[in-house]
Amino acid sequence: MAHHGRSAAAGTRGSSMEIVPYSGELDLELPPVDVKRQDSLYRDATLPAHAGHQGQESWLRTLRLAFQCVGILYADLGTSPLYVYANTFKKGVGHEDDVLGVLSIIIYSFILFTMIKIVFIALYANDEGDGGTFALYSLISRYAKVLLIPNQQAEDELVSRYRQHPKQSATLRRAQWMKNLLETSKAAKISLFFLTILATALAISDCMLTPPISVLAAVNGLKLRAPHLTTDETVWITVGILVVFFYVQRFGTDKIGYTFAPVVFVWLLLIAGIGIYNTVKYDIGTLKAFNPKYIIHYFQRNKKKGWVSLGEILLCFTGTEALFADLGYFSIRSIQLSFTFGLLPSVLLTYIGQAAYLRKHMDMVDISNVFFNSIPKICVVLVMVITTLLMTIVMLLVWKVNIWWIAIFFIVFMSTESVYTAAVLYKFTHGPYVPMAMSAVLMLIMIVWHYVHVKRYKFELENTVSRDEVKDLLERQDLKRVPGLGLFYTELVQGIPPIFPHLIEKILTIHSVIVFITVKHLPIPHVDVSDRFLFRQVEPKELMVFRCVARYGYRDTLEMANDFVKVLVEYLQYYVRDLNLYGGYEKEPLKIIFHSARVDSFSWDRKPSGHSIYAEEMLTPAQSFSELTMHPVSMSSRLAHFKTEKMNLEEMLKIEEDQKLIQREVDNGVVYIVGESEVVAKPHSNLLKKIVVNYIYSFLRKNSRNGEKMLSIPRGQLLKVGITYEI
Repeated sequence: MAHHGRSAAAGTRGSSMEIVPYSGELDLELPPVDVKRQDSLYRDATLPAHAGHQGQESWLRTLRLAFQCVGILYADLGTSPLYVYANTFKKGVGHEDDVLGVLSIIIYSFILFTMIKIVFIALYANDEGDGGTFALYSLISRYAKVLLIPNQQAEDELVSRYRQHPKQSATLRRAQWMKNLLETSKAAKISLFFLTILATALAISDCMLTPPISVLAAVNGLKLRAPHLTTDETVWITVGILVVFFYVQRFGTDKIGYTFAPVVFVWLLLIAGIGIYNTVKYDIGTLKAFNPKYIIHYFQRNKKKGWVSLGEILLCFTGTEALFADLGYFSIRSIQLSFTFGLLPSVLLTYIGQAAYLRKHMDMVDISNVFFNSIPKICVVLVMVITTLLMTIVMLLVWKVNIWWIAIFFIVFMSTESVYTAAVLYKFTHGPYVPMAMSAVLMLIMIVWHYVHVKRYKFELENTVSRDEVKDLLERQDLKRVPGLGLFYTELVQGIPPIFPHLIEKILTIHSVIVFITVKHLPIPHVDVSDRFLFRQVEPKELMVFRCVARYGYRDTLEMANDFVKVLVEYLQYYVRDLNLYGGYEKEPLKIIFHSARVDSFSWDRKPSGHSIYAEEMLTPAQSFSELTMHPVSMSSRLAHFKTEKMNLEEMLKIEEDQKLIQREVDNGVVYIVGESEVVAKPHSNLLKKIVVNYIYSFLRKNSRNGEKMLSIPRGQLLKVGITYEI
């Protein structure tokens, strides 16, 4: 691999201030200040339940969320009775018991896939309250190193709630086997990643197609009362409704839920009442469909035709995956409550009532609505199959469930879903192609972006700048250190990126304090601010060069640049303080002390002095060094420790001096340095690689948001450094 340079441009803003040297004595007679413990175990135990998702929520809140569920989650499932029978019996009903057979399939498919699998099993495989395929992948990646980008750090596992489930000795060996398989097999990692992006692409394409088709089908029903409506008029009415629907989403899920919940709730009540009426009036004997023997008789009579009809019957649980994917907006209990006592009885009563009507009006079935036949089905069933696969891995690796329960789950759901999948794939040659084509395009985008991103990361990792090289660069006689704080953004979590010496060579100027920052997203929804920053100082200390990893969850939003700097500088000063107080611990390997199968505390083993510094002995970030002096008891114990470590008053004042130096440079001006690395394929690369890297990836990168925009960096404080990598 090789890299080539491009020019750089910079803009800085500065201000001046007067620094008054500190002099005086430490006053031990000030009011006391409580010193809180710092260890992550204590912090995790004292945190409130996360967002109220899976904690002990009140019944009042559960009922409120259950009501909102009706408006957000059940519109698709609640309207499926409009078209399931019409699609299944396009050519009419051949035998009156075929209606009972289809109804029986609907009943048990709805109960098996929607209620048992999703509502009462899959919802518990959430990632800190978030559901969906990506959440399952994130959950798995916390228990096994399956990510293809080599940026995992041991410190990540110390983040609060990084692991949710305690290990169980009875199934530990099987979980360890699954972990080893996923971590050592590149094929397993790629397969898991492929399944995840496939399910994500399918879900996105389904979400893109379902709203317009559903609204268009509903508007088309107006022709029953207004037959003069033309196709163009129904299309424009549909467009207008969709514009309104997407516009109101800006007001948030809470308001939308309260707005649409009454409408959907009334709808469910009406269709349930109609179902009861039709059942009692036309054929109470339709309830025989709860006997699964009618399923067997249906396939015996219709054979291949009956199997193919499964591709239409599965429309009854279209929208099921939304119950899991949208879990983050609600809670497990609210979804279970609203589904069990709201959606389930209403929808089943509707299907039963329709079946009773069909058995008495077999010659009057209207199957003329062609719009319903276009609803994307090649998306729903494949996402369900992938969910079953990922759920099985979660049961083995995370939950560590008994192997027999795992086998039952896998065999039951994989076998039944495979039958549905085969029926849908058989119909693929007859259309529709649009959902699959859209999914293929989305997958191509994700695969290309991920492939080049991994290649670029590995190149930078293999060409990191050594400490000696950094020292030589910063001690050059012709290098000028200018006032201010330079924040150098890089994707590397280890080492100094190769673009740094390129910057030095081009401008021969660098700021007095430099912080290399990596914004890293962990496979958890949220990261507490107290767990956000990891710091290391590049030797020698006099150079004032630091490495920082800023960790976020995949649902955390990045702060505005100025707000980010304030928090960063605050925690950097805490780090400088602790580094001087307990200097040297960051260089040694981390030692975890286990008691009763849980982490009670952690320490950095300082071999030279034979002393371990426990986390609860360290100062909490909420305290400055000056605040610590306010507590006589705490101060006396600290001074005793300082004496043991040969920490004198001059060294303590040095801490204050370093902290003031950092703040002074912040006040002098902050410059955000962002590397723009262009990636091209090597000249001798094959044609496919050149097309992927030089054209497809280049097009995607040019049409995606720039890093400085995502980080909300002010233009006047931005410095871009260009470099080209050949991979």
